[in-house]
Amino acid sequence: MNKKVLLGMSGGVDSSVSAILLQKQGYEVIGATMQLYDNSKKMNCSKEEKSEEAQNEQIDADDSSITDAKKVCEKLGIEHHVIDLREEFQKRVINHFICSYACAKTPNPCVECNKYMKFQAFYKIAQELGCDYIATGHYAKIEYSEKYKQYVLTKSKADKKDQTYFLYGIEKEILPHILFPLAEFTEKEEIRKIAEENRLGVAKKKDSQEVCFIPDNDYVGFLEHHQALERGCVNQSYQKGKIVLTSGEVLGEHNGLIHYTIGQRRGLGIAYKEPLYVIRLDSDKNEVVVGTEKELYSTDLEAEELNFLLNIDLTKPIEVQAKVRYRAKATEAILMLEDKKNDGYNRENVSKVEKDASENEEKKINKSVQKNKIAKVTFKEPQRAVTPGQSVVFYLGDVVLGGGKIR
Repeated sequence: MNKKVLLGMSGGVDSSVSAILLQKQGYEVIGATMQLYDNSKKMNCSKEEKSEEAQNEQIDADDSSITDAKKVCEKLGIEHHVIDLREEFQKRVINHFICSYACAKTPNPCVECNKYMKFQAFYKIAQELGCDYIATGHYAKIEYSEKYKQYVLTKSKADKKDQTYFLYGIEKEILPHILFPLAEFTEKEEIRKIAEENRLGVAKKKDSQEVCFIPDNDYVGFLEHHQALERGCVNQSYQKGKIVLTSGEVLGEHNGLIHYTIGQRRGLGIAYKEPLYVIRLDSDKNEVVVGTEKELYSTDLEAEELNFLLNIDLTKPIEVQAKVRYRAKATEAILMLEDKKNDGYNRENVSKVEKDASENEEKKINKSVQKNKIAKVTFKEPQRAVTPGQSVVFYLGDVVLGGGKIR
């Protein structure tokens, strides 16, 4: 009897070709498209309301994903399901996104979506359907490691498209039940060629580039429309405040912390004798702190909400390669774990997602999470624009050790 796999299908070429590859490998494939948000509502409206035509374009984009996935499944002769995860997505991803900005952090919603939607909720559904595995079209690889005596997440062969940075939040217990059919491919054109050879209508479909629930990429308009105060978060980040140098000298006024991110140079609206960049966002004082490019670099960081995928001793400092953003190069660093202390960090300002889950619930959600630890990371080379809210991911060669959120 063939092993059964539930494949996440977005209606794109990667997941569609994944279905073909899995069938060729002898799996019984079931396709499933997750309905994550409701585009029939105005997901994003700035001060000037979007036109009816623009709203319809957003709705069509959402519907087309389901329609395209369904057509591919019909052509390949496999089941297709639409899974309604809108409520969970709102709670775990969208609310987290809104509240992070309200707390002067820059979130990465793809990390949250992968952790809670694509590899947690999806796996539970797969079990209910009697599936042995789940699969997605991510560029990553899972294999059994003799060195670590366990299944490990490793980089794919497509180095520039490798997506392991976004996947560190997966709980290690389900790694043996995940398949990544695209792990051995190096070029996107190889994927499109397979789609064309099989006459799939999505062969030339463009890749999605923006945050899925903000199709026009207008983050500020989205945030202003949703008003984080409604989610129980601090709303000061929407108010005007001072722009100051690292020395404390006042240079001007900002329009609200949600308009800025670490490393930003353009759009500051201030004049100075040399180029200035956003160095940090001070939510306590509601200040945008700016400085020279040299001041953007740092040699260390702290991270929390840690998740580790390897069963190795982390009680002592360990040499790793670490990435502070998706496009960054993994850099040599020393990782050390310490107990989390009451250091004045304002837990009242964290996202509602964290408040919704008790520690016991979190343990059930992800046994790999180190809730009472923080990671202290020291880089051998200074890193540019280390940004609170983004993820730092640790590697041992090509193997993902784990990661966490930068404080």
